[in-house]
Amino acid sequence: MNRKSASFWNMPPAGVRFLIIVLLIIGVFFRFYNIDKKVYWHDESFTSMRISGYSKPELKERLFDGRIITVEDIQKYQRPNPEKNLTDTIKVLTQYSEHTPLYYLIARFWAQVFGSSVAVMRSLPALISLLAFPCMYWLCRELFGSSLTGWMAMSLIAISPFFVLYAQEAREYSLWAVAVLLSGAALLRALRINTKLGWGIYAATLTIGLYSHLLFGLSAIGHGIYVLITKNYRTSKTIIAYLLASLAAVLTFLPWAVVIFIDLTRFQRWTSSTTSRNSLGELVTLIKWWLRNLNNVFFDLHQSIEPFDPIHYDDPFLIPLVLILVGYSIYFLCRHTSSKVWLFILTWMGMTALPLVLLDLVLGGLRSTAMRYLIPIYLAIQIAVAYLLATKITAISIRNQRQRFWKLVTIGLVSGGLLSCAISSSAEVWWTKFVDYYNPPVAHIINQANYPLVVSDTTIPGSILSLSHLLSPDVRFQLVTQASMLEISEDFNQVFLFDASTALREKIERELGGQFEVAFQGYKFELWKLENNKGIGNKHRLIFPLLP
Repeated sequence: MNRKSASFWNMPPAGVRFLIIVLLIIGVFFRFYNIDKKVYWHDESFTSMRISGYSKPELKERLFDGRIITVEDIQKYQRPNPEKNLTDTIKVLTQYSEHTPLYYLIARFWAQVFGSSVAVMRSLPALISLLAFPCMYWLCRELFGSSLTGWMAMSLIAISPFFVLYAQEAREYSLWAVAVLLSGAALLRALRINTKLGWGIYAATLTIGLYSHLLFGLSAIGHGIYVLITKNYRTSKTIIAYLLASLAAVLTFLPWAVVIFIDLTRFQRWTSSTTSRNSLGELVTLIKWWLRNLNNVFFDLHQSIEPFDPIHYDDPFLIPLVLILVGYSIYFLCRHTSSKVWLFILTWMGMTALPLVLLDLVLGGLRSTAMRYLIPIYLAIQIAVAYLLATKITAISIRNQRQRFWKLVTIGLVSGGLLSCAISSSAEVWWTKFVDYYNPPVAHIINQANYPLVVSDTTIPGSILSLSHLLSPDVRFQLVTQASMLEISEDFNQVFLFDASTALREKIERELGGQFEVAFQGYKFELWKLENNKGIGNKHRLIFPLLP
């Protein structure tokens, strides 16, 4: 790995420099533009609930008791308040140990200082995501000694529709991405200078990574494999320093590891599956998911009318082109860089992908299709593509015709990313919000009603939390855990039944009579309306079932 004598932030040629700076500015803009427009969905609502010190069982106990409550009563459990302190937040986080606590503790302090609105909660991960730019540049400088590759990689991640979407997600994914890039750069620097300070910095970045996301542990294992291979498995001062740095990080993470050990059932549930993927058809399904996800890193032009079926093959032209580009980028990387460079990228990608893929193939499931679990792979892919483009568009040895071709490829990637970000930034929902995809139209229907009541016995309280952010203050809720608890008040002009059980629906039918009619229908989704036959006001009953 060579180092150029130019300064660390050495800029590329003037024309390329202008384009890259513009892309970085646009990338920052898209991370904050319409930041509160998309539905604040199930997972994000749980973020707000947990940092406020409330658990899911406590939420159900307090809200699902049959009382008539307001939107404000529901949102009380999604913001810090005097009833719960930091100790309560930590206690709740230990009950969900699969989510390491660093991001949630930062978010707790963030909400206490700036408030808990949707825009404020999402602005934290958006700001954290900006740290990925210098970290990406540093990693590429350590890896290639190339200023242009670093700037190219920054510009690609800046306008990647996938990374823009998750920069606006009130979850830990932006922090995880930064930790992956930062720890990789720190490792390469420690290997290069081999000083106590260098290894101390690496140990610190490992600790940050472990506390940012549990799957960061796979990246840490990849680091170990890389160090052992490059040092020919021989004991040396470098390997000893690496082991000591890793040990220090593990010891720092030990308190949370104990919490995880106490709550192993959560991990057993995460790795379990009700079916085994042995058939050819199921393997094809997985492959379609992987291809679509890879495409979404660069091009994400479809909001998708089928949010619960992301394997819908809606890019038959783009997906093969992206697959060819990524495949050739990895080949080009292996062909034209030293083993220390391409081995770092391959161990990084392999240790992230293989465990999840093997779990899906052996035990069944769709872990490897969740893009948020594969963030390190997509970062590595961006680096490989950036190296290919930076090399091709500046190479003197290739013909002008070929150079123009690669410039067109670069323009195509940039244009696709910008168009994707522009389209998704104006949408209320996107595939990342799939659980609560239909909440906006549902909220619109409820808000149009005169003094409405929403009744539910849902087993997914996160959807109630999500829906509350879209409703008018005059909407009332009546939440129960079983149909026998329900006593419908006659004080409301319209009553809506959200995510209802059959027993609850039948109870209303017996008491009010009438026939249900479909008022709204989506993919595996229906909204029903029941006219009241008892003449109490001018009431309507709507049924809103979610997926079973």
